[in-house]
Amino acid sequence: MLQTILDLSSLRAAYQSGLTPLDVVEEVIRRRAASKDPAIFITPTPDEDLRQAARDLMARAPDANSLPLWGVPFAVKDNIDAAGLPTTAACPAFAYQPAADSTVVARLKAAGALVIGKTNLDQFATGLNGTRSPYGAPRSVFNPDYVSGGSSSGSAVAVAAGLAAFALGTDTAGSGRVPAAFNNLVGIKPTPGLVPNVGVVPACRSIDVVTVFAATVGDGVAIRKVMEGYDAADPFSREATPARLPSSGLRVGVLEGAEREFFGNADVEALYDAAIERAKSLGVTIVPFDYAPFRQAAELLYNGPWVAERMAAVKDFIAGNAEDFDPTVRTIIEGAKAYDAVAAFEGKYRLEALRQKTRAEWHKLDILMLPTSPTTYTVEEMLADPIVKNGHFGRYTNFVNLYDHAAIAIPAGFGANGLPAGVTLIGPTFTDDALAPFADAMHRALAAGMGKDRSAALPEASRVTPLTDGLIPIVVVGAHLTGMPLNHELTGPGGVLVKTCRTAADYRLFVLPDTVPPKPGLIREPGFAGAGLEVEVWALPPAAFGQFLQKIPAPLGIGKVELDDGTVVSGFLCEAHAITGAHEVTDMGGWRAYIRSKTAS
Repeated sequence: MLQTILDLSSLRAAYQSGLTPLDVVEEVIRRRAASKDPAIFITPTPDEDLRQAARDLMARAPDANSLPLWGVPFAVKDNIDAAGLPTTAACPAFAYQPAADSTVVARLKAAGALVIGKTNLDQFATGLNGTRSPYGAPRSVFNPDYVSGGSSSGSAVAVAAGLAAFALGTDTAGSGRVPAAFNNLVGIKPTPGLVPNVGVVPACRSIDVVTVFAATVGDGVAIRKVMEGYDAADPFSREATPARLPSSGLRVGVLEGAEREFFGNADVEALYDAAIERAKSLGVTIVPFDYAPFRQAAELLYNGPWVAERMAAVKDFIAGNAEDFDPTVRTIIEGAKAYDAVAAFEGKYRLEALRQKTRAEWHKLDILMLPTSPTTYTVEEMLADPIVKNGHFGRYTNFVNLYDHAAIAIPAGFGANGLPAGVTLIGPTFTDDALAPFADAMHRALAAGMGKDRSAALPEASRVTPLTDGLIPIVVVGAHLTGMPLNHELTGPGGVLVKTCRTAADYRLFVLPDTVPPKPGLIREPGFAGAGLEVEVWALPPAAFGQFLQKIPAPLGIGKVELDDGTVVSGFLCEAHAITGAHEVTDMGGWRAYIRSKTAS
């Protein structure tokens, strides 16, 4: 039996229990037919074609563990080519039959994923609300009176409704993030150029990005990694040079004063404030910053010469098919006529001047945390004022691609009206991987669920661990645990908490006498039938690791500790003679529980 939300962990568990891709496809077909939102898909993959794709996968790769996305159903925004299905960009007169998959779809299929259909969008990816399509307006999964967000409207709703495990969107001004917020999803927006755009109908070619809608940050990052990589056929593709963020003491920029604008939506403002408090509880430093140079850049995207880049994408088609455009989309694109080549250069100069101002803010910060959208609207409200209200959605998103940033949108909870809101974590160029651990920790801390299942617990298997490239892991069991007296010896030199876990079953724990602060002794006794002991795995820079070892007092030392998943990591062990007469606390399950018992007594 499949869960409501088809996250990667639940699918893998289902396959391990004996389900096949054909079983999953049948369930997707059933759910797709039962959906009450007829505007999600423009072209669903025909049922029999989907079944055949599952059969072909099982013939090509019979082993579920042989491919990273084996049997994972996904949806594709209909401005991204998928062979066998037309690409319309939500404009029937523009439709064509692609000769091949886009690069990203080809890579996902090679990894074992199955395309379930092409999803609806704001026409030519022009909009953040999801109502600008002749195929209808997909609706929020929480209230059908409200917009789904756009332009990647159908993609977000497909995942939030449990029809797909993930979906592809595109993002120029926020289209891979706003729909995530409105449907309680994660939106992974890569640094421009990290994921190739070959086979994607452009909106603003120089800053377009293919994005991922997923249930968890871990899922979204895993999918992005399958798609990314240089493609010479894309003029804007680049080789990534991953950038790091501080392993501790992360400085998070937040809004204050006049730059806080929620257009009267007190629910979203309260959820943003709650997210700030939750971030503090995770140990980061909150830093108010001046959003003005970011906002002023955002205004250039629709009120500056970048509109002309939208015209460049469709100039031949619009010349003879202007009447086939959605009226609002046509108005926006034809706004390009107000700009000439001089204006384009002046806009570039203005952007670079603003970028210089943002550098002063980045000196104070490591990442930004902004509301994904400051408010939401009903479909009726949006249609009554489509340009102004759409602009409200982009207040905190439009600048990100212009400034070459990475971003991850996460759910932030629900307001009194039952509608979700989100926050987006934004980092400098190519901090895509470095952003993920904090984004995942925030998603878990905010406990907003996944998609329409707002009570769902995030699967442990999708947890994102901090980057540890070049660091040396070490298992700690006592006074060096998080929150314990000697933890600063790990955090001070740049140590990173990798995970909390348990030892193998045959370890015992003792209280060493006459130690200050109190310290445990961990020994291994082959044949001992315990339940394992709670420990933490940290990672230290090599120089810090060497200095750390020199400080370890006898009878403690470093040996090899086996964890409950079978991995072996260097960690604290005790000489056997030191536990003679020592008080055993193995049955408490770990040192933290022992300290709590002493405090309680």
